[in-house]
Amino acid sequence: MMRPSVSLTALPLLIPRVVASGLVISAVSAFSAPSPAYETIRTANSVLDPRTGQQVTRPLVGKPNKKSLVVLLPQLGEFDSSEYCEFLVAANDALDKADIDLKVIGIGDELAAAEFCSFTGLSPDVLSIDPKGELHGDLNLHVGPNFDVPDGVSDDVLTFALNQLPGGAPDDEEMLRPVARAWLNYLAMCAGIGAPGTLREILRGYFGDKKAPERFRDDDVVKAGFITIGPGVGPVKMGPIQYNQWFEDEKGYQRPVELATVRLKNMVEVLTKWGKYVSNPLAIDKRGATYLFDE
Repeated sequence: MMRPSVSLTALPLLIPRVVASGLVISAVSAFSAPSPAYETIRTANSVLDPRTGQQVTRPLVGKPNKKSLVVLLPQLGEFDSSEYCEFLVAANDALDKADIDLKVIGIGDELAAAEFCSFTGLSPDVLSIDPKGELHGDLNLHVGPNFDVPDGVSDDVLTFALNQLPGGAPDDEEMLRPVARAWLNYLAMCAGIGAPGTLREILRGYFGDKKAPERFRDDDVVKAGFITIGPGVGPVKMGPIQYNQWFEDEKGYQRPVELATVRLKNMVEVLTKWGKYVSNPLAIDKRGATYLFDE
């Protein structure tokens, strides 16, 4: 698993970029006194411990003598969730030194949480789950352009369309249009509709970023289907085709296609384990947010 080197001073720069990646709209807030968001998170009763499936007993905010960094992820089976948590894992020591208590809440069930922690390296002690994304709704987090499926689109057309997507059409006919609506808004955000910065962030993954840190170590190897990249960013093998990237000896910044390769790895992980990661397709369009509470 790749671990970028992240200092705490870099975190404010990285958070909006990572969370804006592709789909997620982020709000980074700092409060010196209790706020509506603080109270909503503190009193949330829909958040579960992924190890027991029971309501969390540990405080989500308000740990004595510590600031609280609360990250609400969208679905755990979301490419951006993995990308963001890779940075959070890398920044763990810096957060500890700064007396910042990290809590991550993602949409998913116990199985999704176990897969997610195994893949990203995020500790189960840090992660909580909200299977229906109820806290996201209570905080009025973004759900895309809020499109509705036109009444003129038949159920047969929706069934056909959903069967082309991961998870397929729901067996319950009453769920067909709500699930289609969630997918409609999700895909709209993928295209940059109702998700400012999405297309720019996608391009950054391909063209590189001189202001962002490296994503690969010299010994990192990424395998995605018939594609193997590494060790490092140089060697690439696609089936029988092999070549070296022209920037293989460059260091100190995010090289071209480096971040796109990380996203490819995350995509393969999610799509090959969709049934494990996504238990509630109604929440596909729910986005995340990041809150920094100054106790």
